[in-house]
Amino acid sequence: MLLEQTIEKLSQMKLRGMISALEQWREGGAKDIEPADLIGLLADTEWIHRENHRLTQRLRDARFPMAATVEEINYQHPRGITKQKVLDLISCRWVQARQNVIVTGSTGLGKTYLPCALGNKACREGYRVFYTRAPRLFGDLFQARADGTYPRMLQRLAKVHLLIIDDLGCAPLEPRERRDLREVLEDRYSVSSTIITSQLDPKEWHSFIGDDTAADAICDRLVHNAHKLKLHGESIRKYYGLQGPKRDSQEG
Repeated sequence: MLLEQTIEKLSQMKLRGMISALEQWREGGAKDIEPADLIGLLADTEWIHRENHRLTQRLRDARFPMAATVEEINYQHPRGITKQKVLDLISCRWVQARQNVIVTGSTGLGKTYLPCALGNKACREGYRVFYTRAPRLFGDLFQARADGTYPRMLQRLAKVHLLIIDDLGCAPLEPRERRDLREVLEDRYSVSSTIITSQLDPKEWHSFIGDDTAADAICDRLVHNAHKLKLHGESIRKYYGLQGPKRDSQEG
């Protein structure tokens, strides 16, 4: 009866991990466990439960478009990246150091998969991540200006430890998009990390940004402290489409 009352109290305090451990202890029959060991077991289970819950929430908030993980990155397909380079990024030291990553290359080489995999790893390391495609970002910022939530959205973007902007440069930027991108990057400069993917090398970004002054400011806040992954070669999707269903990883 006393145990049931304890479980009820734990439930009211939302200590679900402790409830799970306590019920396992009751059903397991290990009644001779020392009180200190039992308390340690309850605390550890609750801690793991909360950490898993926070990770699930971070992954949900990141809004990744695919289930990409660093464990499934394909190193067999020749596309200009080395395992050692990627392993350096997997460590997430660059996020801690507030550095950036720029991934460039043609379609089908993993420009979206790699950032999502790195973002997934960052979530697992406890960092807050947010993924967005450049057109969606500019559309959301435009809407935020219209409904009066623009400052709040900029603040929300500034707070994430890692912002992934996919497909930058798929179309020339309009003046308001240049201003919005500069505002976003200004808030994040030297404070947090950003991953940019683009089909164009940073040396060509002036062409789609469209204004030399704005382009200089944007590139200055992204490029000088960025790790660069320049992908090239045959499309992974095309290659494995021709080879059949066998694959070395889920990437592509």
